[in-house]
Amino acid sequence: MLEFRKVEKNFPNVRALKGVDFKVGNGEIIGLVGENGAGKSTLMKVLYGSYQHDGGEILIDGKPIRFASPRAAMQAGIGMVFQEQSLLPNLSVMENIFLGFEQQFSSFGVINWKKMAAAARLQLNKVHLDIDPKTITARLSFAQRQMVELAKVLTLEERVDGQLVILLDEPTSVLSKEETRLLFKLIRELRSRAAFIFVSHRLDEVIEISDRIYVMKDGEVVSVVDSAQAQVEQIQQQMVGREISVEYYREDKQLPHGAEVLVELDALSRKGHYQDISLRLHRGEVLSLVGVEGSGGEAILRTLFGLEQPTSGSLRLKGQAVKGQSAARAVAGGMGYIPRERKIEGIVDGMSVCENMTLSQLGNYSRAGVLRMAAEKTTAAQWMARLAIKAPSVHANAGKLSGGNQQKVVIAKWRSGGSDIILLDHPTRGVDIGAKEGIYEVIREMCADGCGVLLMADTLEEAIGLSHTIVVLKDQRIRHRFDCAPGSKPTPFDLVHHMT
Repeated sequence: MLEFRKVEKNFPNVRALKGVDFKVGNGEIIGLVGENGAGKSTLMKVLYGSYQHDGGEILIDGKPIRFASPRAAMQAGIGMVFQEQSLLPNLSVMENIFLGFEQQFSSFGVINWKKMAAAARLQLNKVHLDIDPKTITARLSFAQRQMVELAKVLTLEERVDGQLVILLDEPTSVLSKEETRLLFKLIRELRSRAAFIFVSHRLDEVIEISDRIYVMKDGEVVSVVDSAQAQVEQIQQQMVGREISVEYYREDKQLPHGAEVLVELDALSRKGHYQDISLRLHRGEVLSLVGVEGSGGEAILRTLFGLEQPTSGSLRLKGQAVKGQSAARAVAGGMGYIPRERKIEGIVDGMSVCENMTLSQLGNYSRAGVLRMAAEKTTAAQWMARLAIKAPSVHANAGKLSGGNQQKVVIAKWRSGGSDIILLDHPTRGVDIGAKEGIYEVIREMCADGCGVLLMADTLEEAIGLSHTIVVLKDQRIRHRFDCAPGSKPTPFDLVHHMT
């Protein structure tokens, strides 16, 4: 139903797509993988009408086509569910679903809200989402918003002849395993109505949901793999063009942590989130909190940074008792927080790399209320080099960088200000395999510099590989502690046994 033939896309000094061949059949689920910069996003944007290709041709049902805009692509049955989501949080669910197509409910300039709500319910039923269409979108969970995005795309069914092609850009990046399972069930149900292109860095999920997998590198398709024969290690090697090192997590650089205690929790509790949490984070240590979604790890990190308040227990930072913790006090005490949703809480899109790096410490770069921009630039350039951040310059928009480079900018924001207690909430989520290695290298360097790192890892293997200590949470309580010295680390099964 959809085919790319030798498609090219060029930007100044960059060939983003180099003769790409790509096919999608009726009802197929196609996986699309590759490192950041491999060409996946460009391919998607060409298909969705955000970019126009410079060579080759795109065919739908055998007929050549060129989309001048995303609206033209939608009218041809191409829909996209965005990783960062495109819903407007201050509008209702039904307004978001029919945004740009309200005229069907309008008479003499007046919208029939009752009619729109009834139509929205029909779309929500397609994705098995039982909510009031009049609900303000900001009140929904991320998973619910993801389903509303999909319902919005499925409105194309009523406007398009034939099947749809739905592009899914990192749809599971912040979903729990149960939410991901429900999404996959829904995708399989919708195969009679649509074909899917599934883009993700989670290779095990790509293999699970896809029929075929296209592997891209440097703007080209380097392999097409039948998912029944696909293996994660094989695809990783094709993505990066080399074999993944056994020292992926830099275990050879794991040194014993120091004796100084940076963070001490004693019977800390927050009703409904975690209970009786007692632990110590030492200088030079990576301490991981692992558990199923909702076990309390994320809430503990947010409490330490002052974004939530405990209901009982005590907290000490560098030997000093802390009461009434706030984000400002956390920063002043040398704490930095790398949040799960970096686009929302980590960086400020629209501000430069330089501005993002110095945002939490402007007092160090001002005199009499005037910013010393040359000093800001010097610091940013030093940290770009130190963390190998790939950006055109310190003035580049941080929101336009790849996920891995954005994450390094957030790390540099705290490290350049001298933070030595680092809270990492899923730091490699939505980041490709090459960028993950870079972040692991940075974590080892932070420990060598004397930082303490409290980690919520993206996978059990990541927690095991990086940690000195693992604390397993279940039902909001600590169930077990593991020492993770090199050569005597627990297995994922050991952790799961205590998690479940």
